[in-house]
Amino acid sequence: MKIVYNWLKEFVDAPAPAAELRSRLSLAGLAVDSLEESAAGPVLDIEVTANRPDCLGHYGLAREVAAIYRLPVKPPAPKLKESAQKAADAVRVEIDAPELCGRFTARVLRGVKVQPSPDWLRQRMEAIGQNSINNVVDVTNYVMFELGQPLHAYDLDKLSGGKIVARRARAGEKLRTLDGLERALGKDMCVIADGAHALGVGGVMGGAESEIGFASRNLLLEAAWFDPISVRRASKALGLRTEASYRFERGADPEMAELASRRAAELIQQLAGGEIPQGVVDVYPGRAAAPSIELSRGELLRVMGADVPERDVEEILSALGFQPKREGDGALARWTCTQPSWRRDVSRGIDLIEEVARHYGYGKFPPRLPPAKQPAHRLPHAVAHDRLVERVVALGYQEIVAIPLVDSRRDEIFRPAGAGPAVIGNPLAEDASIMRSTGIVGTIGALEWNLNHGQRDLRLFEIGKTYAMRDGEPVETRVLTLGASGQAREKTVHEAAREFGFEDLKGDLDRIGALAGGFSWQSGGPAWLVAGRAARLSAGGIELGFMGQLARRVADQLKLRQDIFLAELPLEPLLAAIEAADAARQFAPIPRFPAVERDFSLVLSEGATFAQVADTIRALGIPELRAIEAADLFRGGKMPPGKFSLMVRVTFQSGETTFTDAQINDFSARIVAALESKLGATLRAS
Repeated sequence: MKIVYNWLKEFVDAPAPAAELRSRLSLAGLAVDSLEESAAGPVLDIEVTANRPDCLGHYGLAREVAAIYRLPVKPPAPKLKESAQKAADAVRVEIDAPELCGRFTARVLRGVKVQPSPDWLRQRMEAIGQNSINNVVDVTNYVMFELGQPLHAYDLDKLSGGKIVARRARAGEKLRTLDGLERALGKDMCVIADGAHALGVGGVMGGAESEIGFASRNLLLEAAWFDPISVRRASKALGLRTEASYRFERGADPEMAELASRRAAELIQQLAGGEIPQGVVDVYPGRAAAPSIELSRGELLRVMGADVPERDVEEILSALGFQPKREGDGALARWTCTQPSWRRDVSRGIDLIEEVARHYGYGKFPPRLPPAKQPAHRLPHAVAHDRLVERVVALGYQEIVAIPLVDSRRDEIFRPAGAGPAVIGNPLAEDASIMRSTGIVGTIGALEWNLNHGQRDLRLFEIGKTYAMRDGEPVETRVLTLGASGQAREKTVHEAAREFGFEDLKGDLDRIGALAGGFSWQSGGPAWLVAGRAARLSAGGIELGFMGQLARRVADQLKLRQDIFLAELPLEPLLAAIEAADAARQFAPIPRFPAVERDFSLVLSEGATFAQVADTIRALGIPELRAIEAADLFRGGKMPPGKFSLMVRVTFQSGETTFTDAQINDFSARIVAALESKLGATLRAS
């Protein structure tokens, strides 16, 4: 919202220079993005939040300035030269849809002369980024930016039936709007019509048929209030966003309509001449009494941690239009305030505290923590969650937070079987039309963005939610997602560079799985992973997800030139497994006797897995068995067709004695025999 400094000073004696006002407004919660010079004087570009439609006009902002500097506001007081004829004899107003149009005022002007605007008006309009059209249209825009109330002027001679009706659009009704486009109207849209046809879309844009031109002589001036939700829907459905719809969507002040109509009529009479019939036709079926809001000194002290003098409280609230009435003194002081029609966002005592605090100055309140009413408790699985994050970060992964709104086509590539998409009812964009069904989509997006920006070596993880429809019911699942690409090790003077591979991701997951007592592995995974480089993992008999390398066909489809490695684990079962492993963990003294390692160079048939080897060895129930590791893998060379060599390293250790050669040989013999029997393994000749 652009504010002309000299225009603002017509309503409040704002201090000079404008740069000081810029600073004070920003501290009061109205951020001023820039301060520029124009032919009309300094112009402040102010960021107005969606809950403050009252600041979408110079007069509304003047209230804020008055509250900041404790100055009086100079309200507009339009004076009209009216004729003896009454406006009600010239036009009738009917509201057939009060749920869409809550108030409609109509004022008639006759014998006006439409011509270019004078320099002062044109300069002010150009200073706020508006093109000058003619004196009548410029006045309606001028008053909108002055008082925050949109207006519209109709050529009275082009209206039929001598009446204006606010109604719902009829089936199949169309309207050519001021931008020259013919638009189909929906049944939930409010239209302003005469006795024969629609003249405009209420709160959005007028129609071209009743447009004011240089030949127009008699005018009907509209100042109305339209339902914010209906205006927002109509604006979006028509693809038509205007300064008027921008204000009505946020909730214009219904009490401002008549004043704005008088102000516009005054300016038109000054600039275009003409005669104004007496009075205004004002249909206001939904007028309601202003609600009261209570503010107590005790609550102000509790929330802010420090007191505010009574005089400051009353001056601030009075300047903002809340009309405070105090009861009691000191710690028992209470103020009963009346909610202004332009501040529908303030409805509770806590809202009044915010108004007082931001104008009194947050810097005047000492920094202190509010007293806690209840003791804080950590969330379930919090300790396990912290340990998991600590482990993943220690492995070199960096945490990301991805937006859960994703493109439906990309999500479909990775969507789990049996999961339906969680579709957004009114998406803001096509590439954000559904909620992600898997965390892989967000991780792929983060990897893609970083790779496209020159970051080649990546280790990313996210703990977030996935969303899906299963059997017609929405399901939310928390997951841990890992993604990696690039080098596993950079080149040094001692070692060559090495690319991240499947075994690196599996090793990282094994380190994570150590928290849960170890993972069990089975080959296989989703179809979008490389078939020979995909695995599923479980703990305690519960499946905990999958990992693997992204298939090249999918990587090419997503324009990913590097190998991508991914994993996803449902978080709740993983955290439960970590907690169970912690509960089962027992203290054991550090053994005083040395461990013994034995390597078994096995020849196995293709299809045999290390997991089968490890399970076979563990099934022997050797108490002194401590670890089983895959030390080396070899294919080709002198290996017979259909065979490969796997070196397995087994570690034994006793807490009671040093092993003898006989004991180790016995263990080794039992292991070899079991592997020969179960897997057909043989020892490889040296």
